[in-house]
Amino acid sequence: MAASWLLPGEEYAVSRAAFERLASDDGLAPSLWWFEMRNLLIVNERRGRINADQTSRALSLLASLPIILDFDADDADLLGLARRHSLTVYDAAYLELALRKRADLASLDAQLVAAARAQGLGLVHAKS
Repeated sequence: MAASWLLPGEEYAVSRAAFERLASDDGLAPSLWWFEMRNLLIVNERRGRINADQTSRALSLLASLPIILDFDADDADLLGLARRHSLTVYDAAYLELALRKRADLASLDAQLVAAARAQGLGLVHAKS
């Protein structure tokens, strides 16, 4: 989701809705998000999609957003969700956090969205 806020040509209505929601609500992300964002940026530098200045601006944007990193995942719940929905542990971390905090999930990953629906979670939707 956040990748579409940072990379050229990655515009999606649902990601725009999630970004706009940050104006009034804090976002939540598992602690791995910090590393994922930096990896995303450096990989896209290597591919020539962005340069070091764009990475720096992207990191400044991320730092300005009200996103709270969570370090309290429950191992049993996390692994149970990964098993039940055939998710990576990384994706299950987002699902576990949303369930634990009773928060809507924002994702562009179809398998993660399906798992969220199966768990009865609310989803961030594009504005009509």
